[in-house]
Amino acid sequence: MTQHPRISKAVIPAAGLGTRFLPATKATPKEMLPVVDKPAIQYVVEEAVAAGLDDVLMVTGRNKRPLEDHFDRNYELESALQKKGDAGRLAKVQESSDLATMHYVRQGDPKGLGHAVLCAAPHVGDEPFAVLLGDDLIDPRDPLLQRMVEVQEQRGGSVIALMEVAPEQIHLYGCAAVETTEDSDVVQVSGLVEKPDPADAPSHYAVIGRYVLDPHIFDILRRTEPGRGGEIQLTDALQQLAEDEKIGGPVHGVVFKGRRYDTGDRGDYLRAIVRLACEREDLGPDFRTWLRSYVAEEM
Repeated sequence: MTQHPRISKAVIPAAGLGTRFLPATKATPKEMLPVVDKPAIQYVVEEAVAAGLDDVLMVTGRNKRPLEDHFDRNYELESALQKKGDAGRLAKVQESSDLATMHYVRQGDPKGLGHAVLCAAPHVGDEPFAVLLGDDLIDPRDPLLQRMVEVQEQRGGSVIALMEVAPEQIHLYGCAAVETTEDSDVVQVSGLVEKPDPADAPSHYAVIGRYVLDPHIFDILRRTEPGRGGEIQLTDALQQLAEDEKIGGPVHGVVFKGRRYDTGDRGDYLRAIVRLACEREDLGPDFRTWLRSYVAEEM
């Protein structure tokens, strides 16, 4: 099987307004909302690094400066912690600034996910690259992105992450028409539709927020007209790649059956915090004891 170029760059769109979390996101980017004791965006960068992608471009917008500050050095804070002899907290503060080589570009006009990805073109060039959406936190014990990179290097083209959802939920996602391959967790994508009515959905496979993309996607995005919601949809561009392999190779999907935490919805955000806190060695035992007691009293 042909070995394709190694992927080293990750793109994280982070220009959204976070309206579902108002008023918390009036002055604080939604990506900086804490999941236990780390901002959501740090989990995403850590996932990219764990998959071997240590060159990270964040696509930001107005009022997103705290994202840059978080991944930068804070010498005053570090000095204060060092003087106090607080080595544990000092290590945690320095961890975010040492994770990866970080780059930033502003989207400017909020024209949709496809437009945000297009903003990465000058940085990415003609290399395949990964896109990670911050609303989906993937448990590090389930290396989805690593598997997607592996599939892209073996098969070329583009790779998207898919998860089977209940029929009544498919209208919340992009949906893929698929064909099986010799690998049980890999399918070939023959078509894509953004947020279809359940009756029109080609499958129960929903597109979740991880992509490994062939750079030909940029040429398609430059020609893509606004679609659903008046925005330039990445799904529409991927549909063109799926229809014609001559453009940029095939589109495959990795079917994910692991642990995913959706922080884009307030209820799921709270459930993600509870799940992750319960599984922490330092917090879990006491927190689970309290949670059992609380549930027993309330029920």
